[in-house]
Amino acid sequence: MNKTEISDGAIDEVAAPVEVVEREAGLQRKLTPGQLAMIGLGSTIGTGLFLGSAISVKLAGPAVILSFAGAACIAVTMMLALAEMAAAHPAAGSFGLYAEMYLHPWAGFAIRLTYWLCMMVVVGSEVVAASIYCKYWFQGTPSWVWIGLFSALILYVNCTSVGNLGTFEYWLSMIKVVTIVAFLTLGTALLWGVGFPKVGFANYSAHGGFLPNGWKGVGLGVVLGLFSFFGIEVVGSTAGEAADPKAAVPKALRRTLIVLVLFYVAGLALVVGIVPWAQIGLGESPFVRVFQTVGIPAASHIMNFVVLTAALSSAVANLYFAARLAFSLSRGGYLPAALGRLSGKNMPVIAVLASAGGMAAALVLSEYFKDSLFVFMIGLSSFGALFAWLMTLLTHLAFRRFQERNARPYLRLGPRGPWLSLAGLGGVLAVLLSTWWVPGFRITLQAGVPWLALVTTGYWIWSRADRNSSGSTEQTDKQP
Repeated sequence: MNKTEISDGAIDEVAAPVEVVEREAGLQRKLTPGQLAMIGLGSTIGTGLFLGSAISVKLAGPAVILSFAGAACIAVTMMLALAEMAAAHPAAGSFGLYAEMYLHPWAGFAIRLTYWLCMMVVVGSEVVAASIYCKYWFQGTPSWVWIGLFSALILYVNCTSVGNLGTFEYWLSMIKVVTIVAFLTLGTALLWGVGFPKVGFANYSAHGGFLPNGWKGVGLGVVLGLFSFFGIEVVGSTAGEAADPKAAVPKALRRTLIVLVLFYVAGLALVVGIVPWAQIGLGESPFVRVFQTVGIPAASHIMNFVVLTAALSSAVANLYFAARLAFSLSRGGYLPAALGRLSGKNMPVIAVLASAGGMAAALVLSEYFKDSLFVFMIGLSSFGALFAWLMTLLTHLAFRRFQERNARPYLRLGPRGPWLSLAGLGGVLAVLLSTWWVPGFRITLQAGVPWLALVTTGYWIWSRADRNSSGSTEQTDKQP
């Protein structure tokens, strides 16, 4: 059964999903639940929290707490939808493969290709960011030296074995987790005056009140709040290499989301409580300000080390995700077959190397667009993530309908009915449209809509040529 027979008409045969998933067989299943969660945290917690959270504070003021709480509610709907489907069909292609199975081949192709290219861009931006952080200590060393060294390290980790990758990412992510836990502890002590002069709670209502920019500011803050949760979907891709995917993947997704909600909401609540929101600058980390308030010596050096490891951790996790998407596209017949091959250790090495092109591209582009490249990268990657979340929630509606129509048992994590996924769809769509009014994020729609038109045209041409080729082959076979 080929791709068209499987997907056209919303899957009429019960065996079809199994046949699609089996295309991606061969990857090692060695990742533990703890490693899955840390890969998710590694992909999600990056410079956006440590440095970019200042933008959210400027938009919403102390009410940034509500912005991130709203973003967390949207993220919960996506997490539950993805966990249910990953438990039923553990595969590296994750949400892209599920969209092909339950919606249409175009959907699976568009999601994976869009997100693959976005992940390549993100990996490149993280490596460039890491080189910038190193200049804090080694100002005379050219950026290309650090980019080359970090790129080699990230490629090596992604090419050796999935067990080594999981261990490496576990400890890199642990640095971020320990830092945030220390921040939460110190911040709470400052607010309540435990061992430090009491800061109190005046900053939540001073400087314009709790809602200095009104509910519009809160709504726009949700855009950047949701951006901070992007990357959690990488856990779905690890299902293809998890030791016990049906149990481990839903558990890892729940654990990752709970930790993220605690870190983000509680962390930013402490930031705006300790430092007056109007004094938080866009060019500094709010976390550094709090550490300096506590009086920790060399706070800037400590945070520079943390954001460096955060960038490297994100680069490792996102390259892992990008390579699995390329591997899935290749096994589905959308990319060259070489990208679907596995090494002796069952690693998609060629897909990893192909997905690393963003590192070289970012190095070149950073020389020409020093002031605008990162804003462009964030905006472009935001479209890829928002599009993937939209399609994941749509796919989940079709997934549940198929399972229930065919009386197939599945792991139900959310409430019965379509309402939770429909609510998530509305939230993601609202955030996507809101990017038009967020400073620096207009590129999300400006680049995203034409890109989808291009992808759709390319898919139509490819599928038409594929059908013609199949028809010619069938006629040749019938000739005596």
